[in-house]
Amino acid sequence: MTPPSSAQNLVEMLERACGVFARRKALIFGSKICAFEELWNESCRAACAIRQAGARPGERVALLLDNAPEFVFAYFGILMNGSVIVPVNHMFKREEVSHILQDSSASILITSRAYAGLAAEVNTMSENLRKVLLVQDLKDARIDQEVCRQIRERSKNALHSDVAVFLYTSGTTGRPKAAMLTHGNLLSNVRSSAACIHVNSRDAFACFLPLFHSFAATVCMLMPLHEGASIVIMKSPRPIRKLIRMIRKHRVTIFVGIPSLYGIMKDLRLPRWLPGRLLKLLNPLRLAISGAAALPPEVFKGFEKKFRLPLLEGYGLTEASPVVSLNPLGGIRKAGSIGLPIPGVQVKIIDEAGRTLSGQEEGELCVKGGNVMAGYHGKPEDNSLTLKDGWLLTGDMAKIDKDGYIFIMGRKKDMVNVRGLNVYPREIEDVLYRRPEIREAAVIGIPDAHKGEVPKAFVVLKTPGALTEHDIIAYLRQHLADYKVPRKIEIRNELPKNQAGKILKRVLAGNVGSIS
Repeated sequence: MTPPSSAQNLVEMLERACGVFARRKALIFGSKICAFEELWNESCRAACAIRQAGARPGERVALLLDNAPEFVFAYFGILMNGSVIVPVNHMFKREEVSHILQDSSASILITSRAYAGLAAEVNTMSENLRKVLLVQDLKDARIDQEVCRQIRERSKNALHSDVAVFLYTSGTTGRPKAAMLTHGNLLSNVRSSAACIHVNSRDAFACFLPLFHSFAATVCMLMPLHEGASIVIMKSPRPIRKLIRMIRKHRVTIFVGIPSLYGIMKDLRLPRWLPGRLLKLLNPLRLAISGAAALPPEVFKGFEKKFRLPLLEGYGLTEASPVVSLNPLGGIRKAGSIGLPIPGVQVKIIDEAGRTLSGQEEGELCVKGGNVMAGYHGKPEDNSLTLKDGWLLTGDMAKIDKDGYIFIMGRKKDMVNVRGLNVYPREIEDVLYRRPEIREAAVIGIPDAHKGEVPKAFVVLKTPGALTEHDIIAYLRQHLADYKVPRKIEIRNELPKNQAGKILKRVLAGNVGSIS
């Protein structure tokens, strides 16, 4: 069997991995263990169900599921059918899900009974959605050998350039837009990332970050499957005791988390006698990876000191599949830096005029490589602004030191990062403005001790006293995912503006503190 490293697309990658590592553990979820050969069979079963539901090659199929083996089966079942995956954030509310289904023109929605009510609501709102499939429908489907033969045949002909996934991100307009990631984009990113941390088939990855997110999908799902490693799926890393038991029981070697979790672990108060014992309990781990948000230097230093374990901070964005850089496993790990570009990825810094800067000058970070998306679906104007001569303009301000390490200095885009999830102020403001009592609204991000950042809203009412902070938060919770709802609403008589009448958010940001 030819190794997965030579596969031309994700289906071929899975087929080869399942052939080489057939009896090895692929997925572990509670007491359920799924070997690679079973993963292939269940993915084929899902593909048959999706085909029987009428999904055609090239059509978009949405995936609204919690972390579970069924997510992986459905993910590859969609690809086997030649369709495009549209992962949906399961924390989204009806309006948010409906927008994604409408924008992507998804014809099928795969979900579970937990979201059946939401699925029924958005089904009536979506013009192109023809059918809703429950995961039970996938399990009950009969494996059609002719369909499986066609899958193998198609995988031989699928191109690197074929779009595999629509991953929704957002821009300064606040409306989510689909980054079109090809088979080649994802394979390029998987192979480069795996080479950086020396992944092999004896590794086991902790997977509790949501698989609808680009970071978890690439690092916690595609990368281990490509290398024949195991994926230990959990719904949550809490309580910590449960997490430690999972690490011990399944011999997890690679721990993938976000900065807020590492901050909690760093600050754990342990009895004097426990640290040595704790290290013994965590013995299977060989490294930890932090992504999706900036890792505070004090968290990096404190975690490594307490657990005596390499903590590698990386950087990425959905449009780059997503990994761009990583602090090296075998080299110097610089606190506050997002590390060095991974193999096959180039970076540069440009000024406002698009000129490349040298030395340690600060400017916009640009990325080039096989991992850079094909573009945004249906957004030619955004594509012309974001993709220039093969370079992806990230919207992040950065500088590169003399050793080539990248340091993010701030964000050009108006975005709030809540535990690695992007929240765009414009989206919240649009909802606020729909309340007739509100005259003006502005949303900014403020530091938070537990979530990294949280949104804060400033509101001017048409009639003083017409709404309270509680009223506004309750209203927002009806229309937005919980993590997007501002932790604080400040009602003011007026908002600072420039001569053109534009609200000066930088002035608002200069007058707020953190939430602890």
